[in-house]
Amino acid sequence: MRIRPLAPSLLLLGALSFTAACSSGPGGPSGAADASSAQPGSTPGPSPVRSVDPSRIKGLEIVSDSSENKACPFATSYPDVPGAEAMTAAMKKYVERRLADFRSDSAICQDGTGGEDSGELNISHQFLVASGDVLGVRLSTHDPSSAGSGQSATTYWYDGKAGAYRTALGLVAESSRSAFLSALKDRLKGREGVDADSLDGTFSDPASRGAALDDVAFTADGGLRVDFDRGDVAVPAAGAVTVTLPRATVTPLLSVFGKRVQRQTLTPSRSLDLGAPHVPPQAVPTHTAAGDDDTDCKKVRCLALTFDDGPAVPETATLLTHLAKYKARATFFTVGQNVAAHPALVRAAARAGNEIGNHSWNHPDLTKLDRGQVVSQLNRTSAAIEAATGKAPTLFRPPYGAVNNRVRAATRLSPVLWDVDTEDWKYRDADKVARSVIDKARRNDVVLMHDIHPTSVAAVPQILRTLTARGYHFVTVSHLRATL
Repeated sequence: MRIRPLAPSLLLLGALSFTAACSSGPGGPSGAADASSAQPGSTPGPSPVRSVDPSRIKGLEIVSDSSENKACPFATSYPDVPGAEAMTAAMKKYVERRLADFRSDSAICQDGTGGEDSGELNISHQFLVASGDVLGVRLSTHDPSSAGSGQSATTYWYDGKAGAYRTALGLVAESSRSAFLSALKDRLKGREGVDADSLDGTFSDPASRGAALDDVAFTADGGLRVDFDRGDVAVPAAGAVTVTLPRATVTPLLSVFGKRVQRQTLTPSRSLDLGAPHVPPQAVPTHTAAGDDDTDCKKVRCLALTFDDGPAVPETATLLTHLAKYKARATFFTVGQNVAAHPALVRAAARAGNEIGNHSWNHPDLTKLDRGQVVSQLNRTSAAIEAATGKAPTLFRPPYGAVNNRVRAATRLSPVLWDVDTEDWKYRDADKVARSVIDKARRNDVVLMHDIHPTSVAAVPQILRTLTARGYHFVTVSHLRATL
């Protein structure tokens, strides 16, 4: 077989110069202004909440899905925690509905005219509390096909003691709802863009009230933060609004469950117990690389398999076992929120001689973000990878392959695209995925796959078996680059 020129995906690695990423910024769309403390015209950051280490949640799975189709790009994720099945079902229902609406209502998805300026659906998750018998999660949604700014958020709560899913308003006692609404109105009074009559209408109608008061969480000092989406309580031009009620004000208004959430926020327990049956520990492969890879890709046929969007349970662990059986190495472009949830899997992948790359924190189109947001997306993920493996990544794969000069200038990481797209996100068929690699891949190619899909992982043994018999060696992207 003839030796092909250096792959286009690898040319990106060495041809660009980068400036240092020295600024910080939000990891996503801009935050809301806090009506309790903001000066007119200012947009301070939201009141701080305690960070939660998701790797401490036994049996946690992150349910992820994504598309690499630039004509209809999306990335969604939500957590599945043993014992909180009712809450998981509520999040699943929401994500599936938003995804179905995006696919059916978006002209981009309908007529396939999307391009570099296509809108993107992104639903990411954040743990608010995971302590004792309390679990709280915020789902943040960016959907340009929806009305308003396209930004929204919803908090989900689970009461392990009662074995019940709670909405955000479940934090407040029913007998105190009127006082709670009055306290919110007092904080909103005089806020630019807020009309008192409209506010009364929103809070008096149960449906409107529930929709507006769907993002409620405790701050690190025990106060209660209420985030209103754009247009909920103020004219759309005023943007999103945040109100924080101090601990002394809100504590007497809380439900019994709300007081437990507040207490677990202020002084978290070391464990989470939602009453689930025994949860077996996560299976983490123990394969260890024999040493550095000495494959000379100038002399032999090489192929770089790359896997995006993980790590995932149990798919990534199964994949590592397949790779070890054939002494194959691969590159994993990991999503930061998944690395934070499963650092042991990332550590296992690196220990087995695989390369860990950066795929952003929650898979947004980086070209749609400002510099500070790009820096945050990549730096947070690199920090999570380094914490898990002891080594910072040097490569990143931009979600959807979308990269421009602004993104390049925001990081020292080298971007990596691909030569062969298996489209495994579209075709959940192991044999079809395997055949696409076997039939299309050529020497020194970079192959795009996703380890969040069981069918993609199931395709790997056939790929390794067939192409190994044809003389191929499976190496990391950096090794392929270094030896060509």
